[in-house]
Amino acid sequence: MPVMTTAELMVFLDREFPQAATAGMEIEHLDDRTIRLRLPTDEQHLRPGGTVSGPTLVWLADVGFYLLILGQLGPVALAVTTNLNINFMRKPKAASQLVGEGRLLKLGRSLAVGDFTIWNDGQSEPVAHATMTYSIPRRSKG
Repeated sequence: MPVMTTAELMVFLDREFPQAATAGMEIEHLDDRTIRLRLPTDEQHLRPGGTVSGPTLVWLADVGFYLLILGQLGPVALAVTTNLNINFMRKPKAASQLVGEGRLLKLGRSLAVGDFTIWNDGQSEPVAHATMTYSIPRRSKG
């Protein structure tokens, strides 16, 4: 059972990491091992050529996995990405909604490992897939 609710995660992110600019993003599902996010895209997410930009896809994967970890650990602001590898598989459609699903493959004392897949809403083939590792800071005793 997650230790933070989806509402608590969004409040935490807005307070502790406002530069994440999560406007419009919503968490649709969160459990012990998975998260599902939805992000409506608009002009700010596009690159020349009218497709959703790579940085937008990387951001969605990274922030989504961060929220999944925080959902399990609680408000650990200093958990950080130590590795992120992303494969861009198809051209994401502009003016659509992106749906991202993350899986927590391992949650240890110092590292979390998982993956994150992104689709255009309503499409069966993913537009991107990422694998990532996060470093979890030591918790103080007491």
